Amino acid sequence: MRIASFNVNSVRKRVPHIGRFLQKVQPDLLFLQELKCKTEECPTAEFRDLGYQVHAVGQPGGRNGVAVLSRIPFEVVCEALEGEAADDHARYIEVVAGGAHLAGIYLPNGNSGGAEGYAYKLRWMERLRRRAAGLLDRFQPLAILGDFNVCPTALDLAPGALPPTDALVRPKTRAAFQALCHIGLTDAVRALHPGNRIYTYWDYGPSFEANRGLRIDHALLSPELAERLVSAQVEIGPRAEEQPSDHTPLVIELA
Repeated sequence: MRIASFNVNSVRKRVPHIGRFLQKVQPDLLFLQELKCKTEECPTAEFRDLGYQVHAVGQPGGRNGVAVLSRIPFEVVCEALEGEAADDHARYIEVVAGGAHLAGIYLPNGNSGGAEGYAYKLRWMERLRRRAAGLLDRFQPLAILGDFNVCPTALDLAPGALPPTDALVRPKTRAAFQALCHIGLTDAVRALHPGNRIYTYWDYGPSFEANRGLRIDHALLSPELAERLVSAQVEIGPRAEEQPSDHTPLVIELA
């Protein structure tokens, strides 16, 4: 099973990029983040023409939004992360496909909204940890893919790319990511590429050409799926195209 994640930074603007990626890589499932549209505005017809069924969770106001595109049968389990009733951001979708729970996430950035914006990020990460722990306690195979907005270690960003005060690299942010790993989840990229500088995001401007990137898109796997991990690769091609997203896809393959 081939599963991918792609923060598209506006799904309506990136339909050609997504289509080319689907045709080239042919993932069984693709999780999208940052749709920037309402649910009904997601361009599903174009993806159905390529053989993919779509389930989108959009948000009014041109913010956030997640979706799953799948060419295999799937069942939607939930469209929001439990634990905070007042949270109306479209940041989470969880499906069951291929005998596993698969979640696509768009974790809060944490740099906007002052102290409360950062506190929301940490609360969201704790809610994600509790959701994952509950599934692992029931021995459910689980994969969480998406834009985590976390550089877990210094290896995950170009030297000097972010100040130490940035919400993506603060000690509490990294500790919250490690707490996810400590319940039994494996960072797929680091499992296969432990010492490599691998990036999934480059800011607009000269960052891509200078390779001043960040690794903030991740795939975390339960023990059952980690044992089946064959490859974990970043598809850099979409970032080099004209009018790209500032992210590029992450692809994992399970035996």
